[in-house]
Amino acid sequence: MEGNGSIDMFSEVLENQFLQAAKLVENHLDSEIQKLDQIGEDELELLKEKRLAALRKAQQQKQEWLSKGHGEYREVASERDFFQEVKESEKVVCHFYRDTTFRCKILDRHLAILAKKHLETKFLKLNVEKAPFLCERLRIKVIPTLALLRDGKTQDYVVGFTDLGNTDDFTTETLEWRLGCSDVINYSGNLMEPPFQSQKKFGTNFTKLEKKTIRGKKYDSDSDDD
Repeated sequence: MEGNGSIDMFSEVLENQFLQAAKLVENHLDSEIQKLDQIGEDELELLKEKRLAALRKAQQQKQEWLSKGHGEYREVASERDFFQEVKESEKVVCHFYRDTTFRCKILDRHLAILAKKHLETKFLKLNVEKAPFLCERLRIKVIPTLALLRDGKTQDYVVGFTDLGNTDDFTTETLEWRLGCSDVINYSGNLMEPPFQSQKKFGTNFTKLEKKTIRGKKYDSDSDDD
């Protein structure tokens, strides 16, 4: 009997807590509704104008990006073209590739998807055989390499597939996450949770290009298929 009494008392306390919580939510909603009722026509018109102004600004920004070649994954023909493209845009991802390297084609597929999704960033590719000076300047040694640039300056590199799970079967989301880690795209996911199938297996450390350790002009391939 005493046990049943304790259960009944606990249930009553729990019910009261739920009722109190529901009452708080109801009071909050009533307060918000009252605020909306008190907004005059002038204030509503002002809010509407601010919203329209924000939409117009976003549309203008989109058109500006598109006019500069954002929204598509494009190849630049020369080093001179590369410098001009980088000068025009705040955020740039450039794939330094070689036709005979199989893994470059894997990156091409993912980059083409991300270019359409992230209009805020310009996505380019450049054949290393046509850019010896630039590759030496940026210390491009392993193919493929992604150079990640902001405001005309190289901020980071993605060298081979080490940061992408050490597999040819990495997902577009994995590459998107890696670019987000360098703040070269507007990433909406959780940077602390890489989308690897097995985080423990692959790890989360980045392999960055150490400029001081690179010598010579021969390009190493991160692919077994040359």
